[in-house]
Amino acid sequence: MPLYPQAQVLLEHLKMMGLSYTPGLTVTQVREMLKIFQANRGEPEPVAHVENRMIPGPVGELPIKIYTPRGSGPFPVLVFFHTGGWQVGDLNTQDPMCRRLTNLVGCIVIAVDYRLAPEHPFPAAPEDCYAATQWVATHADQFQGDPARIAVGGDSAGGNLATVVALMARDRGVPKLVFQLMICPATDFRLNSLSMEKYSEGYNVTKQQMIWIRNNYLPNIVDITHPLASPLLAPDLSRLPPALIITAEYDPLRDDGEMYGKRLKEAGVQVTVSRYDGMIHDFPDLFEEPGKQALTEIASALQAAFHSPACPLIEPSTEF
Repeated sequence: MPLYPQAQVLLEHLKMMGLSYTPGLTVTQVREMLKIFQANRGEPEPVAHVENRMIPGPVGELPIKIYTPRGSGPFPVLVFFHTGGWQVGDLNTQDPMCRRLTNLVGCIVIAVDYRLAPEHPFPAAPEDCYAATQWVATHADQFQGDPARIAVGGDSAGGNLATVVALMARDRGVPKLVFQLMICPATDFRLNSLSMEKYSEGYNVTKQQMIWIRNNYLPNIVDITHPLASPLLAPDLSRLPPALIITAEYDPLRDDGEMYGKRLKEAGVQVTVSRYDGMIHDFPDLFEEPGKQALTEIASALQAAFHSPACPLIEPSTEF
């Protein structure tokens, strides 16, 4: 399909405003760019309750934000990891998406403020995200959560972290996860896929930007192929929870998600890969109508996972 018209307008606007990636861009500048976007999002969608907490992390306290829907628990839980190239973002980065999913699914959503590169390179982010997920499983009764119905999910870098946490949970034995959600995930830091070459410039994320991100997140070159950085290269993807992978046609990372979905399927994992034609990276956060379609698909997949025979406990409320 042709590029979505609003995507073309956005890309031209970003370029005109100097908000696209250029050589010499600093992490500080990108963090300031994100603040500009967050300041223009309008009023947040209401949910029944929002609470900020500090929980134990691998090297100190870890901030999380708990979004609770209306109704009576225990509720299923989605632990969500934000976008931002492992370098930018915080608890507010995907606040609109977390609120929307809380209401659409009728589940608790827990956003995690994991440590960022370059100050805290790999494996700080995976270890933080795993620690938060483990804390959710062992303290669910503190926030009306159901420890038998925990999913992980994320967008872009967060999508990578979601499936990495699923790998860590499988290999470490806890917690048991019922689902993994990956939106436009990065899964291979070799950055040599066909889509990475075809859409290397001009589509929001560029190959040069990904190289810059890689250099900051993975300063030790041997970590480029580490399975907890590049899960596509993990030798064994069996015994992982069911997955939904959302990809975008004009995304350099499109093949990362789709090849990972193929490997999951070959390993016997139940997986759906859903490509949105005409879209660019991170489109659910950028465009109202296609974003709504993707979030509806995501919500349906999460509800199915939370209501499966393997998750027989109290169902979440659908009252909004």
